[in-house]
Amino acid sequence: MPDPAVPPTPPVPLAALLAREDLALRQLAGPSGPDVVVHWAHTSEMSDPYPYLLGGELLLTAGVHVPETADPGTYFDAYVGRIVAAGGTALGFGVAPVHDTVPSALVAACAAHNLPLVEVPPQTTFSGVARAVWQLMAQARLAELRRVTEAQQSLAAAASRPDPVPSVLRQLAQRVAGRAVLYGPEAEVAAAGRPAGTAAHRALAALAEVVRPSGPGTPTSATDTAAGTHLAAYALGAGHDFVLGIAAPRRDPGDHTIASVAAVLLSLLTGEHQSGTGAARSSALVRLLLGAAPEEVAPLLGAGRWAVVHARPDAHAPDPVAASALGAALGSPLVDLAEGVVRVLVPEGREPAPYPGWTLGVSAAAEPAQWPAADAEAARALARARATRVALLRHGARAALADLVPPDEAAAHARALLAPIAATPALPETLRTWLSLHGSWDRTAVALSVHRNTVRQRIARCAALLGADLDDPDVRMDLWFALRDRAPDGA
Repeated sequence: MPDPAVPPTPPVPLAALLAREDLALRQLAGPSGPDVVVHWAHTSEMSDPYPYLLGGELLLTAGVHVPETADPGTYFDAYVGRIVAAGGTALGFGVAPVHDTVPSALVAACAAHNLPLVEVPPQTTFSGVARAVWQLMAQARLAELRRVTEAQQSLAAAASRPDPVPSVLRQLAQRVAGRAVLYGPEAEVAAAGRPAGTAAHRALAALAEVVRPSGPGTPTSATDTAAGTHLAAYALGAGHDFVLGIAAPRRDPGDHTIASVAAVLLSLLTGEHQSGTGAARSSALVRLLLGAAPEEVAPLLGAGRWAVVHARPDAHAPDPVAASALGAALGSPLVDLAEGVVRVLVPEGREPAPYPGWTLGVSAAAEPAQWPAADAEAARALARARATRVALLRHGARAALADLVPPDEAAAHARALLAPIAATPALPETLRTWLSLHGSWDRTAVALSVHRNTVRQRIARCAALLGADLDDPDVRMDLWFALRDRAPDGA
């Protein structure tokens, strides 16, 4: 039997339809029970409905297609066989207006092919049965959304407890009515819930190795079935070797969402054991507050150079949970959320990749002393990425003509040239973005989240205050170098 192309809504148990008193349906043949479910209802009077079925349907017919001269036994046996071959869930037969009763040959054929047969009484219309299916689906969908929402809340509460990892695993195991296992880099770290059988336990451990980070192309999640148990595995974070495994007796529609929430929380929690522990980060923060230079503090976070990533979500303002999840995906716990932008320090070697729903700007890898400049690079890369509507943009690292000028002299020249507009921070920022986007009003407006007329007014004011002809390419080039060499704080 082919797998039905099921819709993204929970199926309806056939027993729920039979329990509706307003429909007065009656099952005459075939299996019953919670495993018999309906994904949709379809009416057809075709003698061969196979080409018109997707699978999972309650097929409704009044028997108009039955030829008067046909042998009932032969005809209905072939008819029911085609429904079963197409993956139909059940057959509903209306006893009016063509037939006064359900043909006995049809009852026998459904019993032989193990297809549930339901009698639809004269007072019940097929459209009424279909409407009942959609109503029950809507109710099931609402119940599933409530279950997922409650699970998300309970998992978040578990993550805030003193023993967060065991608490999250216990809550997850309870929500999926199975077992939740956290696999570390070398062995099982923690588990909760009802024990799985030996075969399922081994199969889950093997499935965890499928998603364990090993390089490009490794899947982040995988599912399997062993010994009648549904298995799932989720890689935690990026660059980590922790895996979440789940073994459950069934797989409900909302279980993947619940497991994904648990995986994000566990990614954040297990991330503490990877690059930069919580104690080291606290020590680094204290030393910075007490006046230490960044290059003195950086060894506490890990050796080597770091890149700065600026990120903004595409559809809404970022929140702390989303920011932490982004940091976990980029493989770094060093995350800052301020003024609608998430900033992440990423160790060199962990190349940031596009993250769904976010726009990222990435600086060149830099030593700690150059982190402020790298922060400015990431900000400019993010602005260009948003203006050009690309998911990720990296700052170029090749040598330029301006590198021939000593940095101190370049900075002094920039301060002097830009002094007339330096008092209003929006002006140099708008001018820099406008120049980087080749004078495009629309793309500059997108990058700065302002109206294009605001961009025009600011550029006109810059031209007036600077006394410069911004249509002159030499003037534009001089201003661009000055804006690029301008200190990040505008000094």
